[in-house]
Amino acid sequence: MAEDLVLDTAIRDWVLIPLSVVMVLIGVLRYFVSKLMRSSSPSPDPKIIKEGQVVVRARNLRAAANFIPAKSFRARKAYFSNEENGLLFVPKGQAQNPQAQMFSDPNMAMDMMKKNLSMIIPQTLTFAWVNFFFSGFVAAKIPFPLTQRFRSMLQNGIDLSTVDVSYVSSRSWYFLNLFGLRGLFSLILGEENAMDDTQKMMQMGGFGFDPSKSLGAEKDSLDIVQHDWALPKFEQRAEAVLRKLVSDH
Repeated sequence: MAEDLVLDTAIRDWVLIPLSVVMVLIGVLRYFVSKLMRSSSPSPDPKIIKEGQVVVRARNLRAAANFIPAKSFRARKAYFSNEENGLLFVPKGQAQNPQAQMFSDPNMAMDMMKKNLSMIIPQTLTFAWVNFFFSGFVAAKIPFPLTQRFRSMLQNGIDLSTVDVSYVSSRSWYFLNLFGLRGLFSLILGEENAMDDTQKMMQMGGFGFDPSKSLGAEKDSLDIVQHDWALPKFEQRAEAVLRKLVSDH
């Protein structure tokens, strides 16, 4: 049977609150350090902007395909997806490798390295600090029951199966703060700057944006669109409504 523990207030004052405050301060400090290390953003590539606008226009054509005549739709479709000179057609030899594109630009590679270092180094030092000073503490208790599946997540560093699952160890509290402070950072730094560490870790393996894939995917989506002009249906519907009104009177 799980045991109920009485948490000392000194643990709250010297473990729980300092750990939370330090995690918030490190997140804010890391944001400003990464902002200082960030090089001046280069002017956007006109080719990438043009390709993005082409994709947006093709999506608008797909969305409004049934509101233009069939002849106009076929002309616009050929303008975008023609195999010879269509805007969405990308020859195989001209497809860019986003990984090679990133490493060909030293500024992009340097910015990515700075971003990764600004995330890895502070978190490595913070985890070593938490593991050295606060390892083995039961820091908090969640005010609702949980199943046994949460034990490994909430009681990291405590090897006691008799302790109730709702108790949180200091090491697990560190990880909860590491991945759960996005809402607080959005209030402090703004919504656009409050990217949490989960999203940063997901972006560490990214090698840039490949516009050729977006053009090819949009071309495939446009090719399978079946045109069904909606205007005759509107006319038939309006005629039916008028006939019903005349018959009622």
